Amino acid sequence: MAAVSVFPSQAELGAALARSVTEAAAEAVASGGRFTLGLSGGSLVAMLARELPAALSAVPAADPSRWLVAFCDERLVPLEHPESTEGAYRSQVLSQLSPPGPRVVGVASGLAPAAAAADYEERLRSAFPGPALPRFHLLLLGVGPDGHTCSLFPGHALLQEQNSLVAAIVDSPKPPAQRVTMTLPLLNSAASVLLVASGDSKAPVIKRILEDEEPCPLPAARVRPRSGRLRWLLDAAAAGRLRNSPGN
Repeated sequence: MAAVSVFPSQAELGAALARSVTEAAAEAVASGGRFTLGLSGGSLVAMLARELPAALSAVPAADPSRWLVAFCDERLVPLEHPESTEGAYRSQVLSQLSPPGPRVVGVASGLAPAAAAADYEERLRSAFPGPALPRFHLLLLGVGPDGHTCSLFPGHALLQEQNSLVAAIVDSPKPPAQRVTMTLPLLNSAASVLLVASGDSKAPVIKRILEDEEPCPLPAARVRPRSGRLRWLLDAAAAGRLRNSPGN
């Protein structure tokens, strides 16, 4: 059963998200010398840009220079394009961290979708030596009003992928159409996953995922780390239709 935390506002949600990242980083660096973090785009970028630098300044042991940062999905656009997840993080978040900052493993630009996915998978495997699946300390995922997470969309064939850790999608229902995404086997190998949602547009799908009696087929509901922890971080608006949310 996933843990669910509800915060009164998006600002408080963002502060809690930054604290969670910082605490996980400090623990990982202390125990193994590095922290591996998978990032998603959307509203998470602005939340972390606003809150993460201050959270890190309070916890020197979290040391961003010991981080490996990758991206849970990426649009196949140039780095300077406004839709680039890596570009957004580099300009809004990583630029605020003291040099040298994290090691970044990104998706190569200029490749065809299938080649970009294969190249990114190879880069991730190289960053996690050994025969086992790469196991991130922490993945930060969002959820769309339709229940998608990363670039895994409801009813799409990629939800059945069992072999590739990274896959190309060329028909994303949300533009741009060409993307690269982590697949469920890689997502579910993580040690810890935070699913983050804010705003009342998310409330119906959050209720469906967390409270439906039948197993929910939506992509975000299929994120269930095999031997890790799953936690939902919601603001009051996103949690507004849950039976036990504040005010209900």
